[in-house]
Amino acid sequence: MKKSKTQTFMASVAMVMCSQIVIKLLGFMYRIVITNIQGFGDEGNGIYSYGYQIYVLLLAISSVGIPNAIAKLVSEKCATDDFKSAYRIFRCALILFAIIGALLGVGLYLAAPLIDSAMFDTPTIVNVLRVLSPAILFVSVSSVIRGFFQGMKNMKATSTSQVIEQLIKCVSTILIVVAIAGNSPEVMATGATVATTLSTFLSLLYVIWFYKANKADIRERLSDSKPLVRESFSKIAKSILYVAVPISLGSIVASINRVVDLTTVVQGLKVALSGTPNLDNVTMALSGMLSKGDVIINLPLALNIAFSTVLVPTVAGAMAIGDKKTACDKVSFSLLVSIVIALPATVGCMVLADEIFLMLYPNAPEGGYLFAISAITIFFSAITQTNAGSLQGLGKVFVPAIALVVGGVVKLIVNLVLIPIPEINILGAPIGSVLCQAIGCIITFSVVKKNLPMKLSAVKYAIKPLAAALIMGAVVFLVSRGLTGFVGNTLSTILAIGAGVIVYAVMVLIVFGIFNEDELKQLPGGRSLNGLISRVKKG
Repeated sequence: MKKSKTQTFMASVAMVMCSQIVIKLLGFMYRIVITNIQGFGDEGNGIYSYGYQIYVLLLAISSVGIPNAIAKLVSEKCATDDFKSAYRIFRCALILFAIIGALLGVGLYLAAPLIDSAMFDTPTIVNVLRVLSPAILFVSVSSVIRGFFQGMKNMKATSTSQVIEQLIKCVSTILIVVAIAGNSPEVMATGATVATTLSTFLSLLYVIWFYKANKADIRERLSDSKPLVRESFSKIAKSILYVAVPISLGSIVASINRVVDLTTVVQGLKVALSGTPNLDNVTMALSGMLSKGDVIINLPLALNIAFSTVLVPTVAGAMAIGDKKTACDKVSFSLLVSIVIALPATVGCMVLADEIFLMLYPNAPEGGYLFAISAITIFFSAITQTNAGSLQGLGKVFVPAIALVVGGVVKLIVNLVLIPIPEINILGAPIGSVLCQAIGCIITFSVVKKNLPMKLSAVKYAIKPLAAALIMGAVVFLVSRGLTGFVGNTLSTILAIGAGVIVYAVMVLIVFGIFNEDELKQLPGGRSLNGLISRVKKG
């Protein structure tokens, strides 16, 4: 039998990580470009974000949890050489979620006016929602195919299709908004969402092609699999939903939190700023300022999400055959990398918040102070991502959702209390976000630690990474402030970031030696790093 097209843990992580970097950079690029287009600005950004969050909520119901759920079920069957059952799960999931995606897409189209009037009472987002409605079906079907290959430890379908989708979205969004520039922010925001639906359709065509291209490998694995114990569609659908619903629940709760956040922000600002001329436009602009930071925060989280994605089938497969040591090793290593990625990103964004906004949004630079607070969520979100992947692999699929519910309730209370206060207003939103993510992180980590006997040294996992990040932050601050008067904001910010990367790398790899030799070997290019570090220490 020819070797099946699977990948090692770190090869899978590297593939997903690279694709996520490209995806987030492209998303980052088009949001910056359209925000700076005359007439779009913070108001257009706010309208686009409001409509998009409703769409994301429905995706959370129909598709966000599907890849991990299907990957978990398929990987468990593959681990016991029962590929026929794995394939049967895939076929049933395809039918099930195509129906769910279609129903939700039609529902969104018909309910768009009601959603707009009931939740926002702002410049209309009806057209934005209607344009996005077909994309729900496209993403639902794509997600099942991605999850099937993910469960087979082949991440190419997920990585490549997502890159294709984001590349098309980036180019077409910019072209469409430029073509209709000069219209109202509402019209321009609607045009931007046309690109989203187009890109999801073309991404679906790619994953269908990928499936057909791998049909020979699938047939061979089916022929080599042990005999199928046939089960009814309804029984398999129930088993899929039993895993998919709890996994999706975390995304659903996160999306509900975001929608509630947007709603309470608008209503709270109207109380805090009552009497302000053009109040609707002002509140939408403030919301747009807040969402600009989200685009930047997503970049470091893109690096980290690879671990949470790959951990699900890895941990599930290991636990299915009783290999708890492998599960412990992969989770503890992933947590360490998450910490090392998230801490410098958090500190750097806090230190350079105003400078980054001025560099990226020269036509709409306001809101750096909001970003500085929001940046704290990077650390907590990254650890929660990794914890969630571990918990889903362990079968503790409800825990991430419960953690988000608790955090979301706290955020709702903070929004309702702080935002209506005139002296605080919009600042209440990022404060609530930090508390929400911190609570989610604490709850999920506690459950992971309870279920896996990991030995996590406080010095290795907390003290050394924090010290390295703070030293880096001090260097970034001094370089930025010292050079601004000579070379301007953009160049001084770029140089400060570059200096920070170098200093942090030296601190982590050489001064503090956070990764041991075996851990370094697991990283992309780790063997070369080991040799370089040895030569530096000897020299």
